[in-house]
Amino acid sequence: MARLPSPDDLLILLTVARLGRFNAVAESLGTTHTTISRRILALDRQLGGRTLERSPHGWELTELGASAVAAAEAIEETLGSLAGTIGQERDALSGMVRISTSDGFGAEFVAPALVRLQQRHPLLNIEMLSATRKVSRNRSGVDLEVVVGGTDVSNAQTIFLTNYYLRLYASPAYAARHGLPETPDGVGHHGFVSYVESALQVAELGHRSSQLPAPKSSFQATSIFAQVEAVRRGAGIGLLPNFMVARDSGFVPVLPHDFERQLPIWAVARPESMRSARVQAVIAALKEEVAARQDLLAA
Repeated sequence: MARLPSPDDLLILLTVARLGRFNAVAESLGTTHTTISRRILALDRQLGGRTLERSPHGWELTELGASAVAAAEAIEETLGSLAGTIGQERDALSGMVRISTSDGFGAEFVAPALVRLQQRHPLLNIEMLSATRKVSRNRSGVDLEVVVGGTDVSNAQTIFLTNYYLRLYASPAYAARHGLPETPDGVGHHGFVSYVESALQVAELGHRSSQLPAPKSSFQATSIFAQVEAVRRGAGIGLLPNFMVARDSGFVPVLPHDFERQLPIWAVARPESMRSARVQAVIAALKEEVAARQDLLAA
């Protein structure tokens, strides 16, 4: 009788299919890149062919690999049911889920949603990575990406979460000391706070794409939290997400009727990740959080 493939190796392949990078898989499973590579090679020998092939976008499943992943998903589902049966909750989620998200939306919306989800499912482990970027065309090493702006990918599923606004703000002290512009052209006479253009992947977040005039001086930072603090302390006028400052008395709107930029936020996952109960639960939690706080996004 032919030897059946190892269930452990099948589950490792499933994790590779979701994360796309051996290093990310090793971190998720608490092992090493070498071990992951060795286990995949052992699985290939057991199945009599290659389960993965390298592409410009990272590791992708072969036809044999896709069949093996289907078996691995069945094993995962069965083990999940067993864990729920012997645990306190029949539908308990367990294991690791890795999410990348922009830092502002991540702190304000993603983190609260994930905390509540983890409180409902205490066996769930979460890794949240801050990254303000477009959706990755490569296998990104995460189960789910939360991204700002356009999503031009063919090998992933996109789920619209919400829109938000970028608007201009200054501190009350700055406004008292320097005055505020009455037209968009007047912004050029002020200091301006925004992202570091040379490091920015989402052009819509930066000053260059705003069609505002070149500022008198600039304060650029890769962290939106640093930008918010710079505006608060009087560095100039900032292009900031409304949900972070609209209800904060430390900020006053600038040209509220003449300038704003609306941007969408999406959740993006590869097909293998979308079939994960953990990822589905995260998406549902994000939608719940956004729906409950639409007033803040529209402020």
